Amino acid sequence: MNTALGVAAAKVFVGEITTLLGVAEFNPKGEPVAKFLKALCDYPGVDCYDLLTSITGQNCCLNASTVDLFLKNEPQSTSTKNMVHLAQTVRDGVLAKYNYGNPYFNVMHYGEAKPPIYNLSNIPHNLPIFISYGGKDALSDVRDVELLLDSLKLHDVDKLTIQYIKDYAHADFIMGVNAKDIVYNQVVSFFNHQH
Repeated sequence: MNTALGVAAAKVFVGEITTLLGVAEFNPKGEPVAKFLKALCDYPGVDCYDLLTSITGQNCCLNASTVDLFLKNEPQSTSTKNMVHLAQTVRDGVLAKYNYGNPYFNVMHYGEAKPPIYNLSNIPHNLPIFISYGGKDALSDVRDVELLLDSLKLHDVDKLTIQYIKDYAHADFIMGVNAKDIVYNQVVSFFNHQH
């Protein structure tokens, strides 16, 4: 994640946030999250004027009516634990299971004091995988996707499809006016070719 807002959020979004906010649900449209976001927007270098761009990166292919329609229904709530786990991943730079913040609780859940790291090389090498990523995506940035691809270097070449879209940012994959032609048709074709 390479936006100032995302990095600031990850730094301050710690396990105690559930106690601080008093919620188990992270509702992006709720008052506690709005207060949290307002505080983040006061951080030096964080520009919240265009919140969508501040979070997702510079999207290329959105139109105002699509964004308005999307924002009527999204973003949806998730558990605060999911958000804490995302923050841990960004902060630590490691894809590991959820850290309960206390070695005792980690031992209860995992049998060890630290949460285990996901071993992506355990993904079966013959499992069909389609990965599409964008050059301007601030949430799934190119560097992180390249790390993922590196961990899949032993994957069967004929089972791994990679699509790189230079001008796409995170929201373009969902709402881009050309996403059907550029992304969705390729995803459908990928699934149609699996046996």
